[in-house]
Amino acid sequence: METKNFNIIAETGIHARPATLLVQAASKFESDINLEYKGKSVNLKSIMGVMSLGVGQGADVVITAEGADAAEAIAAITETMTKEGLSA
Repeated sequence: METKNFNIIAETGIHARPATLLVQAASKFESDINLEYKGKSVNLKSIMGVMSLGVGQGADVVITAEGADAAEAIAAITETMTKEGLSA
């Protein structure tokens, strides 16, 4: 299992557009990928799940991936987070 912590720096948090991009990035992988925030965990491949968390600016989130391509999945999601200005 791979785990990575992120601090959300984007003013708008994880709103619709970046959430969609994260879901698209996660969906390319076989691994089970979850986003954890405030004790709740949702499937990062589910746009409704991600949006339901209401992740705002300054939030600390944890992304976990479990499966054959977990390391690659975390790397791709990290790249998306950085590219979209969600996390430094």
